[in-house]
Amino acid sequence: MDIALLNGISNLSTFNTDSTAVNKANKNETFENLFQSALSMIKETGNLTDAAEKAEMSYALGFTDNTHDLQVAQQKANLSLQYTVAVRNKVLESYKEIMNLQF
Repeated sequence: MDIALLNGISNLSTFNTDSTAVNKANKNETFENLFQSALSMIKETGNLTDAAEKAEMSYALGFTDNTHDLQVAQQKANLSLQYTVAVRNKVLESYKEIMNLQF
């Protein structure tokens, strides 16, 4: 066997280690972005729900008589909640599927 060939193999393993570290960093960054996106979606859902509750209180107390704005606020909050729950269900479904994988 040629010694140069063996040196090339050892350099290749060093390259793979560095590549693995970069891939791990990318995966961490991807997870962080996904997590931040989920948090912002939950915050937005909470804000829309709060806005709908305020619109309901204003209408109930007689401060406004515009039912259109009330219905729009309620519909936004409802759709946002449905979307958040659908995303949560898909994440849980994916987690369960990953946990059932056998290596």
